[in-house]
Amino acid sequence: MDKTFVPQYLSLSKGWSRCGVFEHSRIFEERGWPTAMFAMHHPQNVDSPWSKYFCQELEFGHAYGWQDTLVRASRVIYSFDAQRQVERLIQDFQPDVAHAHCIYHHLSPSVLVALKAHHIPTVMTAHDLKLACPAYKMLNRNGLCEECKSGNLLPVVRNRCIHDSLGASSLVMVESALHKFLGLYKRYLDKVVAPSHFLKAKLMEWGWPEEQLVYIPNFVECQDYKGSEPMGNQVLYFGRLAPEKGIDVLMKAAVQSGVGLEIVGSGPEEANLKAMPEAQASHIRFVGRLEGQALHAAIQRARAIVLPARWYENAPMSILEAYANGRIVIGTNIGGIPELVKPGETGYLCEVDNVDGLAALLDQVSQQPDSDLIAMGNQARQWVGEQFTRDRYADAMTNLYSTLGVNTAAERV
Repeated sequence: MDKTFVPQYLSLSKGWSRCGVFEHSRIFEERGWPTAMFAMHHPQNVDSPWSKYFCQELEFGHAYGWQDTLVRASRVIYSFDAQRQVERLIQDFQPDVAHAHCIYHHLSPSVLVALKAHHIPTVMTAHDLKLACPAYKMLNRNGLCEECKSGNLLPVVRNRCIHDSLGASSLVMVESALHKFLGLYKRYLDKVVAPSHFLKAKLMEWGWPEEQLVYIPNFVECQDYKGSEPMGNQVLYFGRLAPEKGIDVLMKAAVQSGVGLEIVGSGPEEANLKAMPEAQASHIRFVGRLEGQALHAAIQRARAIVLPARWYENAPMSILEAYANGRIVIGTNIGGIPELVKPGETGYLCEVDNVDGLAALLDQVSQQPDSDLIAMGNQARQWVGEQFTRDRYADAMTNLYSTLGVNTAAERV
C-alpha cells in the first residue's frame, strides 16, 4: 500500500465518545483513510487502540488538591503533556492531515504547535464562539456581550463570565490573553470550519481573516429517522437545560398560551426551572434526558420543536434532527437559527425573550391543522435530505483537505 495515495487522518478532541466528532472520523474511515484519534483520558471514551497516546484527564469542577489544581491550571493555558503525547502519536502514525474539535482547555493549542512543527495541515471546526470570545458564549449574566472584541479581556473577570467564578474567569482571561498574544490559533491552524454563515461572519468581525474561514454546514442522515407520524397537542424542547437556552421564557409562554410543553434534557438550570411557578402547570412536563429512538419518538409526537435561545446559537443540530423527523421548528431570531428556519415553510421565528410573541406562535401552531404542519414538516425533511447530507459534508471536507495539499483523489491501493 502506497501511503501517497491513502491519506492518513488524525482527529483531535477533548474526548472520544459516540458524538458528532466520532461520526466525522468514521466518514473518512469508510472512505479508506487510516484514521487515528487523540484525546484526553475520560471514563466516557469509547474503547480505542489509540488511547495509549491520550493525555491526562482535565475536567473543571473536580475536587483536586491545591498542588494538582495548580498543575492542571497551567495545562489549561498550555499542556506540555498533550504536546508530548501527540508528538508520540505523530511519530508512530505519521498523519497527512489533522482535524481538531473542542480542544481548548482540555488539550490546549499546544497540540497545534506540534502538528505545525511536523508540517501537518490542520483544520479545526468551530463548534462554538471560543475562537473569538474567551467565555465561549458572548453572553454573561447581563445578556449578550461582545466587550472583548477590542482585545481588552478584563471584562471576562469583571463580569465573571466563567461559572460566575472569579478564579475560573481569571484563569480563562490569562489563558485567552496568552493564546491571542502568541497567535496559537491563527498561526497554527490552516483553516477553521464554520458550520453557519453567522459564525463565519462573527469570527471575521472579531479579526479572523476571511481566507482562513470555510463554511461547511452540519449534516443529518434522514434515512435514520421515520419522518412524519401522527402528532400530539404539545410542543417540545430538547437539549441542554442551561440559562442561555431561554427555557424559562418558553415555560412562561406555554402557561400564557395554554399549550402543552414537554422538556427533554438535563443541565445546570434544571433545578431552577423546576422551581419556577410555571413548572407546577399540569401541561408542562419535564421528561429528563432521552436518546436514540426514545428521543425520536418524543420529537415525532410533538406539533413543533421550540428553540427559545437567547444567545448566539451556531448551527443547532436539534433543528436538523427535528426536520429529519418531519417536524417544524419555532426558533428565536438570533445567531445561526434564522438561516435554518424558513418562516411559514419549515417553521417560525420570534424575537429573543419575547414571551408574548412566543405565546402567540405556540397558540398559532396549536390551532393549525395537522395536515398543514405535516406538509411543512415534509418540506423541512426534504430540504435537509437534499442540502444537509452526509455525502455533501464529506465531499466538502475532502475538498478542503485537498486545498491544503492533501492528496485525496486516488483510490486506496
